[in-house]
Amino acid sequence: MRGERLAAPFWGPDFTDLAALDPEIADVIVDELQRQRSGLQLIASENFTSPAVLAALGSTLSNKYAEGYPGRRYYGGCEVVDRAEVIGIDRARQLFGADHANLQPHSGASANLAVYGAFTKPGDTVLAMSLAQGGHLTHGSHVSFSGMWFSPVHYGVDPVTERIDYDQVRDLARTHRPRMIVAGATAYPRLIDFAAFRSIADEVGAVLWVDAAHFIGLVAGGAIPSPVPHADVVSFTTHKVLRGPRGGMLLCRAEHAKAIDKAVFPMMQGGPLMHAVAAKAVALHEAATPAFGAYAAGVVRNAAALASSLTSHGMRCVSGGTDTHLVLVDLTPVGVTGKQAEQRCDAARITLNKNPIPNDPLPPMTASGIRVGSAAVTTQGMGEPEMAMIGGLIDRAVRSEGADLVTVADEVATLVRAFPAYPGG
Repeated sequence: MRGERLAAPFWGPDFTDLAALDPEIADVIVDELQRQRSGLQLIASENFTSPAVLAALGSTLSNKYAEGYPGRRYYGGCEVVDRAEVIGIDRARQLFGADHANLQPHSGASANLAVYGAFTKPGDTVLAMSLAQGGHLTHGSHVSFSGMWFSPVHYGVDPVTERIDYDQVRDLARTHRPRMIVAGATAYPRLIDFAAFRSIADEVGAVLWVDAAHFIGLVAGGAIPSPVPHADVVSFTTHKVLRGPRGGMLLCRAEHAKAIDKAVFPMMQGGPLMHAVAAKAVALHEAATPAFGAYAAGVVRNAAALASSLTSHGMRCVSGGTDTHLVLVDLTPVGVTGKQAEQRCDAARITLNKNPIPNDPLPPMTASGIRVGSAAVTTQGMGEPEMAMIGGLIDRAVRSEGADLVTVADEVATLVRAFPAYPGG
């Protein structure tokens, strides 16, 4: 009826209290917080964001549709959210020494799709690391758009050293003349020689793309060398070591800025998630502090200490160790599959993931290895003494089939109580 109104504004009953409004989802959130607090979080692609990042993610910026770029939006009313994006862009450029930054990709895979859109056409040849040897789905796997739409050629690691075989990369580049070369991986624990990749790309006239999703936080903290001076474009996720929200980001040279921005919008996605863009800006602010530099150095030290501990317990670390935040462990000498190890560690409150090793004879969902990371436990304040303990706990869990898992779980609970996640919340 004309002139009629709702009986009350539609905020919902007691809209500030999620437990009252939606107890089922409130229970999920509380239970996940408890899960994170009560165990060891060792998945190399995970971390704890700061409360400030979470505050930005849960803000009213989520309400604003902002298709386009600052000053060039399709919708009106973007003058406030424009500020958040400009701040984030400026922070990214300064932190990484990049000509241009784009904070809009919803994920790392979305950022990677934009790289393809900016530099390649369907059918073009792309040279990248094999998924089976440590690469990523979006680097040409047959189940990904990257393998379906493009012509991937894959390099791997030397069978003896288990490090990237740069001679093979150069030979493949000379033979196949790829349009684009990808440097980056998800299960490669060593530093990448970006200068060598730049030399190879220049020799064959290829675009050099560095997928820095796993290690960009170490770059931000000055703990490892930066790919930015060498690459045409760098893509990465904003979670992992960087400790930001789940999302993606792109850095590129000035001459590629227009192509990258057009590939993100309108080619690849529509409106950005402005609450996530703001949360990325918060994470970049945090990453520019001396405290973050100390944190990044601690992540590297802890990963090395964890690798040393696992080795001392008779496990074999692929490539003999790590230079970064992750350790890839071959369980073949132990006689346990990655799947079995993951399940046993789950029962002991140790969260990690099964992972193929180079030239793995087992299928990926079984795998011969596990992948562990030091970022989250370093965020909690743990150091090298705790890494020695964690290596022993992992070893006992992996080798156990029964009652000892309960004992390990109790010891894990004692350890994490001394280093609580989100203390006081």
